Amino acid sequence: MIKLGIIGMSPGNAHPYSWSAIINGFFDADEINRVGYPGVSAYLTANRDLLGIPGAQVTHVWAQDRAISESIAKAVQVEHVVDEMTDLIGQVDAVILGRDDPENHVEMAKPFIDAGVPIFIDKPLASSRNDLAYFSEQVANGKFIMSCSSMRYATELRAVKNEFAALGKLQLATSVGKKDWIKYGVHMLEGLFMVLDDPTPVSVRHVGRDGGDVVYLEFADGLQATVHLFMDIALTFQISLFGKDGWRLIEVKNWFGMFRDNLIEFVRSVEENKPRLSFDKTENIIRTLLAAQESLAQGGRIVYLNS
Repeated sequence: MIKLGIIGMSPGNAHPYSWSAIINGFFDADEINRVGYPGVSAYLTANRDLLGIPGAQVTHVWAQDRAISESIAKAVQVEHVVDEMTDLIGQVDAVILGRDDPENHVEMAKPFIDAGVPIFIDKPLASSRNDLAYFSEQVANGKFIMSCSSMRYATELRAVKNEFAALGKLQLATSVGKKDWIKYGVHMLEGLFMVLDDPTPVSVRHVGRDGGDVVYLEFADGLQATVHLFMDIALTFQISLFGKDGWRLIEVKNWFGMFRDNLIEFVRSVEENKPRLSFDKTENIIRTLLAAQESLAQGGRIVYLNS
């Protein structure tokens, strides 16, 4: 049995609850609703028969507030609540950092990386070049670090890969989503890159504005893509592919499925003692995410990713 620890809790992000429930196979809907996540208890209820990942258990939890830790433990049957984050070292086989505020990721991940504890870090991995460089250096030194948006495992996107031949040579890809660029743009980039077999990005240009992100991408194979993130639109996460012979619109809705498959891949990675997702793919996506942010700050200048 792989013993997992889950750490952290950031506002609006229920992953410590939902991911632990998916792994442990149990959830207390009343407690999850009480802390403000009825949507989470709804999709856990709808998928109750699929809960539980064989061979793994979240056994330890730490959050920045003891009351939050105890709430998570109650809601998803985590046996041990610890007082210090570093208490997990030596007690678990791997750690999930369940915060999605990337400015805190280096500080929180470093003790586990230094101790050689395999770690999965919630999206986005980093929000600065310096932080990304730190993680890249640690991976180059043999440390076990895995990070991605669960959109990489969306069943809706993977299904359309079977239909690529019918589309002909792709000419354009577009993606549209709601919310902010750093935390949710990474979802759209992850899904886009995955469905396109992780092409090499060449240049990025942000031609939108804060709260209305419009990002133009060019890839090494000549494919063009645009990513749109708007705060004030109805909730959607969708990708469209346009080829010479056909096109497809894919809307991602099965959050439970992609979270579960992502967690299964992390557990399998721990079993194999190596991330099954190449860090190069994560690095490409984060570099693209940051390049768009830099382009916006510089008035829409084209940012070349090989410079």
